[in-house]
Amino acid sequence: MPRVNRTEMCASEEVQAFHLINRCVRRTYLCGKDRRSGKDYSHRKEWIRERLEELAGIFGIDVLGFAVLSNHLHVVVRTRPDVVREWSAAEVALRWWRLFPQRRNANGTPAEPTEPELHAIRNDPSGLKEKRRRLRDISWFMRCLAEPIARRGNKDDKVSGRFWEGRFRAQVLLDETAIAACMAYVDLNPIRAGIAATPETSDFTSVKERIEDRSSAGEVSTPDAQDVRIEHGEKAGWLAPIALDPPRRKVREKSTARRASNKGCLSMTLDQYLKLLDWTGRQIRKDKVGAIPKDCAPILERLECSAETWVDFVKNFRKRYRNEAGLPKTRQNFRTTRHASRSSVKAF
Repeated sequence: MPRVNRTEMCASEEVQAFHLINRCVRRTYLCGKDRRSGKDYSHRKEWIRERLEELAGIFGIDVLGFAVLSNHLHVVVRTRPDVVREWSAAEVALRWWRLFPQRRNANGTPAEPTEPELHAIRNDPSGLKEKRRRLRDISWFMRCLAEPIARRGNKDDKVSGRFWEGRFRAQVLLDETAIAACMAYVDLNPIRAGIAATPETSDFTSVKERIEDRSSAGEVSTPDAQDVRIEHGEKAGWLAPIALDPPRRKVREKSTARRASNKGCLSMTLDQYLKLLDWTGRQIRKDKVGAIPKDCAPILERLECSAETWVDFVKNFRKRYRNEAGLPKTRQNFRTTRHASRSSVKAF
């Protein structure tokens, strides 16, 4: 069956959540230890993580979660056309310059633009409109992520040719249960692959960065300072917060240039998400014995999802997603499903 066209999947003027997957060409280990040559390319995972953080501060797209593995990467995102619409022409011009600078410093970073350079971008109405559209588009987001890594990787290997597969994969997430299951699926990827034993040891994942910020919150005493460490932490401050309803709105509303918005993504706190993730990971791993913690039941009930369904949903997320989340099997009924689900997506 042919893939659904992106134009049919993406509603450019609506807030939507997506699970994005990109694989190295022929699924080779170009970001880990190559089994054939014995070379270790693990340092490239940090390249990808740094680039993701950089793009989170430029695009009108919230990054909800990510995982970088040896031969592929996962990113969970939420488009924010509502945020991009509020940007001034000057803001769009500056963000575009940061993305495609005409001049660079000696270390490769974008040079500070001059007023005439920004003026040239602002004074092109049709070009500015197109740039505004691109800054909220997942295809442009993935392009700006993949291309620099590919060029850098090829230069590293002194070769030319493809680094990534030709087309990244995208799954639309239609409701909060789908978002929560996808985030858990992505955060648990290194554990299922046998790379890590626990979330706190899963390198290059969003959950580890959130855990590190949560741990650093213990270094300060006041509740406000602790929440600042969790909501705007050094590690995960570029990721969307977990809780939709923050305990301290003043902290949540703190201005930041590291991400598109401060809006959360789940109807639970960070601690509740970590407990849910830990419990889910124990259920999936058959070599471990675990029981459902008492405080997990309310979370599952809130998501209107039974324990058995949740475990099966996360374990077989990629395979079962079309049926569980309501994705269609044909292009024709995809259009119907997309329009019928718009009211639930707006709640994110």
